[in-house]
Amino acid sequence: RCENLLEVYFQLQQQVMAASTELGPELLPRLVERFNEVLSSLVKSSFLVEKQPPQVLKTQTKFQASVRFLLGPQLLKAAPKPYVVRADMVTEKQARELELSNYSNTLSESTGEILHNTVALETNPTSGTCCANFKNVLLKKIKRCERKGSESVTEEKCAVLFSTNVALTPSNVSIQLQVLSLPIVVIVHGNQDNNAKATVLWDNAFSDIERVPFVVAERVPWDKMCDTLNLKFMAEVQTTKGLLKEHYFFLAQKIFNDHSASPEDFQNRHVSWAQFNKEILPGRGFTFWQWFDGVLDLTKRCLKSYWSDRLIMGFISKQYVCKLLSMKPDGTFLLRFSDSEIGGVTIAYVIRGKDGSSQVENIQPFSAKDLSIRSLGDRIRDLEQLRNLYPNTPKDQAFGSHYNSEWRGSG
Repeated sequence: RCENLLEVYFQLQQQVMAASTELGPELLPRLVERFNEVLSSLVKSSFLVEKQPPQVLKTQTKFQASVRFLLGPQLLKAAPKPYVVRADMVTEKQARELELSNYSNTLSESTGEILHNTVALETNPTSGTCCANFKNVLLKKIKRCERKGSESVTEEKCAVLFSTNVALTPSNVSIQLQVLSLPIVVIVHGNQDNNAKATVLWDNAFSDIERVPFVVAERVPWDKMCDTLNLKFMAEVQTTKGLLKEHYFFLAQKIFNDHSASPEDFQNRHVSWAQFNKEILPGRGFTFWQWFDGVLDLTKRCLKSYWSDRLIMGFISKQYVCKLLSMKPDGTFLLRFSDSEIGGVTIAYVIRGKDGSSQVENIQPFSAKDLSIRSLGDRIRDLEQLRNLYPNTPKDQAFGSHYNSEWRGSG
């Protein structure tokens, strides 16, 4: 704990000062200087971001953040008035320069204009904490910096720098406290949100803890990507039912545009940032992430209970659906996420002719808007051609609990 380290520091300092005559005029100043360096390092490391600003931040939108000074209650007891913490936007280049200078440089200029960006650093006697709470901060505008190559504005990472100067009692040593937020992508319009989230997800998932701001790998192992997509899916949808091996296989075929490789082949591959959210999927008008995020949004808004009950196969190709259904009885169906539309769920079912031939049909995908008008369960109940959920569960047994209450009551 910082408080214990501080106690040890002061005890050592007292012992050194007590032995000052024995140490001599040459050694004592060097020891005092070294003690001040240690104290400065300890104090600086105890200044932390407690509540991070949103990592996708829209201009002209209020947000909250807070910083905490762990050693504040011990070191600022005798301060005549509260110190003020300032919040400034910094570019990735500025963040890098601050990191390389070990946060000893002063910020030359802010890269954006933040309103209500100064807050008192206050000690709470009850909780024994020392915090600055930014409650109504607003990023008025952002000054874009030069981007590399084909980099878009939603790939540009900034951060909020929180800073203050404190004088420590009783030594009256002045120390500049600075701490950076997690990387932030600034957007000016809601339609940039999807791509900004991709930048943040990639950075959060694949950056090293100790790094130069905000360096992150351009390529990552596919199995790490699977873990990331799974955690993101469960967190967003708020479900305990994650993605399965067969889902990962379909997602790999999609992102790598490879339908000949085996699941084992994909295990040794690396996926690039470009494949994730720069390159348009073949024959589509969107990237892999834009498609996956559409599935996330649809499932979160309309399909959470169906997914959690494992009624949706979801991540499966049209070709594989045909293979599964073609040998099944007439009216066997399953649910899959649309390949051709962002944020759609479609029902595939088999029609078996009198001659024994089979034909698999796909119903036009339902969007979140469609399902807000009439739920998926009720739509399935309405469609008489649907009989058994794959592999062989009668639809009323599978979806009965999802039918609307009036129908359940009348049955």
